[in-house]
Amino acid sequence: MMEIEKLKVLVTGGAGFIGSHIVERLVKKGAEVIVYDNFSTGSIENIKHLEKDIEVIRADILDYDKLLDVCRGVNVISHQAAQLEITKCIDNPIEDLKINAEGSLNVFNAAIKNGVKKVIYASSACVYGQAQYIPQDENHPTNPNWQYGISKLAVEKYADIYNKYYGIPTIGLRYSIVYGPKEWYGRVLTVFLKRAMEGQLPVVWGGDQIRDFIYISDVVSLHSLCIESDIVYNDIFNVSTGIGTSIKQLARLIIEIFDLDGEPIYEDVKEGEGSELLEGRKRLPMELKKMVLDNRKAKKNLGWEPRVRLREGLIKEFEWLKSNKHRWKKMSY
Repeated sequence: MMEIEKLKVLVTGGAGFIGSHIVERLVKKGAEVIVYDNFSTGSIENIKHLEKDIEVIRADILDYDKLLDVCRGVNVISHQAAQLEITKCIDNPIEDLKINAEGSLNVFNAAIKNGVKKVIYASSACVYGQAQYIPQDENHPTNPNWQYGISKLAVEKYADIYNKYYGIPTIGLRYSIVYGPKEWYGRVLTVFLKRAMEGQLPVVWGGDQIRDFIYISDVVSLHSLCIESDIVYNDIFNVSTGIGTSIKQLARLIIEIFDLDGEPIYEDVKEGEGSELLEGRKRLPMELKKMVLDNRKAKKNLGWEPRVRLREGLIKEFEWLKSNKHRWKKMSY
């Protein structure tokens, strides 16, 4: 079993939403932490309170020589850096593939060259594509509907090859919809929360789409177990609640929690079209109809259990938002 307090851990994308929470937990557990981030989407605000306890390196995962140098003496790599905006992957699939696939190959190669003991990397529910059944377990067919899902699936395949060829343990985490403090502004839950803060009702397109929302602290607890475990050497886990929530249910829950006056506003926006009510926002093409991930494998193999219910998590993120309104001015999705 690995003891986190004795480890030197490199976190790529450590200034991002998920990465910064991972960094915070590692520091609390006594690890020596290096944050490796190009700050294209990550924010120094996410890790500023930790600046005395971490080393921050402003660099890109596409810079292999830099990665090779930084990985010297590192025990574990948490690879969270990625291009993850769906609109960008559609507009520029080559850049998406380059950052996600080539960048991950650089991480894996640097790990091999430096004798890193374990690599934990971020994957996504997007590798599944449209659900053939729910909840989707790790054996569900992988047929991505967006270019982003293809690049993430490629990373999983490369990780498997590197494990078989070089023996390095690689653990992929297929995130469902992760939410919580420090999340970027753009996805439906954040749009609902921002409108609630402004006293406005949620705007719903369709509403029957089903999503699996997992709170950030539950993601981080599973990540820690993946580091510590000496049982899991090469595997992939869904990171989810296993509970499906429709967008109309989410909208009604937001109205109830924050005591908004009225009903959700239903806007007729077709996939790929822009909204008249939400400035700068359009509905994604090839939208996922249902996405609920089966988390029993992580529960069985790692003894993990998600603990934060959606209502509680929404309140926590809302409280963070009230003190960080400036963080949600520019939309990314």
